[in-house]
Amino acid sequence: MSHGTSRVGAAAVRWRRDGTGPAIVFLHGFPLSGRTWDGVIARLRDRFTCLTLDLIGLGESQSSSADDHWSPGQARSFARVLAEIGVSSYALVGNDTGGWIARELALIDPRVSSLVLTNTEIPFHRPPWIPTYQALVHAPGAGLVLRQLLRSRAFRRSPLAFGGCFHDPDLLDGEFHRLFVEPLIVSPIRMAGAVEFLRRMKFARLDDFSRLHRELAMPTLFVWGADDPTFPEARARAMVAQFTNVAGFHSIPRAKLFVYEEHPQAVADLIGEFVGASRQASAGSAG
Repeated sequence: MSHGTSRVGAAAVRWRRDGTGPAIVFLHGFPLSGRTWDGVIARLRDRFTCLTLDLIGLGESQSSSADDHWSPGQARSFARVLAEIGVSSYALVGNDTGGWIARELALIDPRVSSLVLTNTEIPFHRPPWIPTYQALVHAPGAGLVLRQLLRSRAFRRSPLAFGGCFHDPDLLDGEFHRLFVEPLIVSPIRMAGAVEFLRRMKFARLDDFSRLHRELAMPTLFVWGADDPTFPEARARAMVAQFTNVAGFHSIPRAKLFVYEEHPQAVADLIGEFVGASRQASAGSAG
C-alpha cells in the first residue's frame, strides 16, 4: 500500500493506493474518509489497483478555497490529482455525496471508463435532515454544537445523525466510531472542514443532473442498499431512466446507506465482475 498528499492549487488531497491491476477509484460520502472502503478494497486488491481520495473538507483533505469544496471544484481537483499520481483509464465508484462528486468527475475526465453508484444523491430529492444541517452550519459556533451532539450515543443513533446508515445499528460503534466519528469530536480542524463541506453543497447543481446524466456515456452500474431511508430505492430506480448506458441495478437486502460497509463481499463481487466485463467489452470493440 502507498499513500500521500497531493497539492493542487489551494487544495491538499489525501490519497491511498493498494493492489495491482486495472485502476478503480473510490469516493466516499459525508462525513467519512476513504478508509470507509477498506473492506471492499481488501477483496479487490488482488485483481485491481484500488485508489481512494478523501473528499476536500473531509478525512485528511483540506483547502483554503471555498470553490474547492463544492462539487465541480472537488472534481477538478481530483482529476488533477489522479493525473499527477499517474492514473490513466479507471473505473469510478461513489457512495453518498461521493457518488454525486463521481458524476461531476465523470463529466470532465475522459479517463473514466465505467461508473458504479451506490446509494447516492438523486436530483430533486432532499434527505430530510439536510436542510436542517445546512441552516445550522451557517450559524456561529456550529462546529462546537455538532461536536457536542456527536458525543451522545443516542444522537449518533438517531435519524438526525447515523440512524439511517446501517441496517445493524451496532456497526456504528467500534471501528466506524474510531475512524470516522471520534476525529470529528476531538478535532476542531476536522469538524471545521465538515462544516465547510456542508456549506458548499449546492442542491441546485445536483438538480442539473436530471439532464446531465444523459451526458455520462460510460457503462453505469447501480448497487443499492434496499432499506435506505436517505435515498430510497424507488426514487433511485426512477433516476436510472436518466442514464443512457445502464449495466444493471442490484438491490441488496438488509442494508441502508453504507451498503458496502455492511456487505463488503457482495459489493466487491458486483464491482469486480462489472469492471472486468466492461474492460473486456471495451477491448473487444477496440479490436
